[in-house]
Amino acid sequence: MSEITPEQVLSQLKKKASSRVQNSLEAVFTICKEQQERGLNDFSYSTIARLGKGRGVPAAQSIRNKTGESYRTLIASFNSSTKDQPRPVRSTSKGKMHAWIDELDDPVVKLQANILYAQKKEAERLLNEVVPINQVIEVFDNIDVSVASIKLTELERSALEYLISSEFLRRHQLELGKNGSIVSTDTQKSFFPVATLDAIKKALQNL
Repeated sequence: MSEITPEQVLSQLKKKASSRVQNSLEAVFTICKEQQERGLNDFSYSTIARLGKGRGVPAAQSIRNKTGESYRTLIASFNSSTKDQPRPVRSTSKGKMHAWIDELDDPVVKLQANILYAQKKEAERLLNEVVPINQVIEVFDNIDVSVASIKLTELERSALEYLISSEFLRRHQLELGKNGSIVSTDTQKSFFPVATLDAIKKALQNL
């Protein structure tokens, strides 16, 4: 699987955007590219907005808002290749359950899915380091423990919401199948396995 480049993501995002948003996307891309060329890994929204002030980059809050999803996705395409973010795992190690990610045509959706998959694998790796094999830890109390560290980020939530949206189904000629699966409209072949919808909805409700 070839790596998804920021250029591909920018091109795809511009196809769905108004001329004003296209110009803003170009400005965000320019700032991120400059950061990358400087060898800097700071792609935070506040930094990008500060460096792009007066150059067409939206304010940090605008990037964080729901309407700023395209900007967040573009920034993530740069951020996902830095040393501080888990890199997308090659298709050979995904296994059959997640092989569908590599078959996605839309580079934006593929980027979002790969980021989520990489974060999932990283979380599993960290969990295995903390909890010995075959050991189960159970906590029985009524204390409200903060779960901020495992809460979905805005980008992750948007990616999951998009994967079960009517737009995603329509673009990829898919429909809802039995038992929470998603299948091809024409062949009824499974695209997302059974319980995928339930799992995504549960994650959106609880994380």
